[in-house]
Amino acid sequence: MTTTTATTTATLAEQNTALVRDFMETVWNEGRTDAAARYVAADLAQHNPALPDGLAALTGLVDTLRGQLPELRFDIRRTVAEGELVVVHSLFTPAPGADAQAVVDIFRVEGGLIAEHWDVHQELPATTASGRPAV
Repeated sequence: MTTTTATTTATLAEQNTALVRDFMETVWNEGRTDAAARYVAADLAQHNPALPDGLAALTGLVDTLRGQLPELRFDIRRTVAEGELVVVHSLFTPAPGADAQAVVDIFRVEGGLIAEHWDVHQELPATTASGRPAV
């Protein structure tokens, strides 16, 4: 890999990470679904088996959840990116003081928009065998 290629790849990964972080903060944490088209392709391919494809389905989900859980929050703990893929490991809290979940979202960015999404969720135990936090 040439230096130019490595720089271009790093820049793409950094740009995609910034896009995904902004998406999580703006659309999910602030509930600004009116801004979702700046981040997400209209034909978003959704790999969560409970969700249909498309931007409209995603914004409908966010609006519904935020209507039920107005203080929900994704606290991003770490991101990993390579090229068009961005992985986000976060702590999802439905409301202050409520039980949280560890969430891993995987996004594929194409043409400056989130084109594909996968996710996994894990309940967090009160304690861990290692003594370290689960997130």
